[in-house]
Amino acid sequence: MATTSQVTGAWILIILYMGVILFFVIRGALKIKSISDYALGNIMFSPATVALSLAASMTSAATFVINPGFIANFGISGIISYGIVLPLASMISLAILTKSFRKYGQSVKALTLAQWIGDRYKSRNYALFMGFLSLLLLTFIVLIAVAITQVLSKALNADPVIVLVAIVVFIFGYMMFGGANSMVYTNTIQAGIMLVVAVILLTSGYEHFSQGIGNMMQKLAAIDPMLIKPTNPESPLFRDFYEIIFAQVVVGIAIVVQPHIITKSLLLKRESDVNRFLVIAVAAELLFFFVVVTGLYARLTFPDLSIDGVSLKNDAIIPTYVMQTFSNGFFAVVVGLLVVLGLLSAGISTLEGLIQSLSTTITSDIIRPLAGKRQFSDKAMIALNRSVIGLMAVVTIWLSYSQITAPKLSVGIFAQNGVYAYFASAFVPVIFGIYYKKMKASVAFIGTVIAFGVHFAVYYFMPFLVNEQGMYFGDFTRYLEGPVRNPAIACSTAVIISTVSVLIMILLDKKSDKPIQL
Repeated sequence: MATTSQVTGAWILIILYMGVILFFVIRGALKIKSISDYALGNIMFSPATVALSLAASMTSAATFVINPGFIANFGISGIISYGIVLPLASMISLAILTKSFRKYGQSVKALTLAQWIGDRYKSRNYALFMGFLSLLLLTFIVLIAVAITQVLSKALNADPVIVLVAIVVFIFGYMMFGGANSMVYTNTIQAGIMLVVAVILLTSGYEHFSQGIGNMMQKLAAIDPMLIKPTNPESPLFRDFYEIIFAQVVVGIAIVVQPHIITKSLLLKRESDVNRFLVIAVAAELLFFFVVVTGLYARLTFPDLSIDGVSLKNDAIIPTYVMQTFSNGFFAVVVGLLVVLGLLSAGISTLEGLIQSLSTTITSDIIRPLAGKRQFSDKAMIALNRSVIGLMAVVTIWLSYSQITAPKLSVGIFAQNGVYAYFASAFVPVIFGIYYKKMKASVAFIGTVIAFGVHFAVYYFMPFLVNEQGMYFGDFTRYLEGPVRNPAIACSTAVIISTVSVLIMILLDKKSDKPIQL
C-alpha cells in the first residue's frame, strides 16, 4: 500500500504530466491538415529526437513492468533471454532493416506497413489482408493498458478498473488529435525520463550486489536454486537454450517489422541523419532492455513473491517493489515518484505509437479500400480516424478488464501471442520485399498465410493433440504441454517454416516454365 505522502505526490505528478502532454498535443494538432500529417508528421525532426522517440515507443511497459516480473519468478534464465539475446537480435535487425526499408518507404510515400507491402507487391488485396492482420496489435495495446493500470493503481491506492478506464479515456482521447507531430515530442520527453529511471532501477538493488555478484547469487539460490541457473525447466518460458536463445533470436529479428517500429525512420527527412539516429536509438534501447535485472531485486525483496500474506501476480511485482523500496523519507518518496513517472512513460510512449499506427492502418488500409470508389476529403479522413481511435478505446477496456481480473500468468503471454503472430506474418513480405527484387506477390502472400497458420496451429492446435489426443511430436512436445505456453516457440516456428517454404517456392519457380500463381 502506498503511503499518504506517496499518494499525494503521485496525484501532483500526474496532473503536471497531463498538462505537459496536452501542451504538446495541442501544439501538434494545430499543424495537422491530412491523414499523412497525422501518420508521419510535417515537422523537420532532428535524428536524436526521432531516435529517442523510437527508443521510447519500442521499449514498452513490457520491458519496464511485465518482463521484470518474469525474471522475479524464473531468474537468470529470463535475463539471458529478455535482457541479452532478444535486445541484441532486435538491435542488429533494426540497424540492417532500417536503411533498406526507409529507401523504399520514401519512394512510395507509405504511411503504414500494410500500405508499404501493398505498394511493394502492387496488390491492394495484400495490403487489405495485412491491414486486418494488424488488428492483432490490439493485444499489445491491452498489455500496456494493464501495465500502466497496475502502476497507477498501486501509486494511488485506487481501484484498478477505475484507473484503467481513466487511463484509456485520457490517452486515446488526446491521440485523436496529436498524431506524429506531438508524439515525437512527447516520446522524446518520455525517453529522457526513462533513461533516468532505468539507471535508478538498475542501481536500486545496490544493497544486494554491493558485496559482490557472487553474494547476490547465493541469496537468490537460498530462495530457489533454479533462480541462478542459465535454464529453468520449471518455467513455461525459459526451459532450455532453444527457448532462451534460438527462439528469441528469431523473434528479435522479426520484431522490428512491427509498424510503430520500422516506419519510425520515415520521420527523418534527410538520408544523412540515419546513422546518428540508429546509434542513439540502439544505445538507449540496450539500456532500457537491461532493466529486467530489477526483477532479481524484487525477488530478493519478496522471497515468496507475496506481501502481507497476499500473493503478488506477475504484473504487479514491479509496481509493488517500487512503492515498497522508495517509501522511507522525503527524498526516497520523490525518487519513487520519478520511477513511477518513468514506468508510466515506458507504457504511454509505446501506447501512443501503437494507437497512431494502428488507427492509421485501420482508416487507410481497411476502411478506405472497403469503401470502394467513394472519395474522402482530408477532413473526413481525420474525423474517421478519430472515430476509429474511439472504438479502439472501447475494445481495449473490454479486453483489459479480463487481463486484470483473471490473467493466465501474465498479460504478457496474451500480448505476445497476438503481436508475435502479426510480425511472423509480416516477416516474409518485408524481408523478401526489401532484399529480393523479383519477389512475387503470390509467393509472399503464401508465406504470410503459412506463418499465420503455423503460429496459431502450434500455439492452440498442437497442444490440443498432445494433451487431449495423446499424440507425440518428439522433443517439441515439451513446449506444448501445460496451461501456459511460450508464444516465442509458436512465432519462431512460424517464421522458420514460412521462410523455408518461400525459399523452396522461389527455387521451384525459377526451374519451372509455369510461374507460381495464386
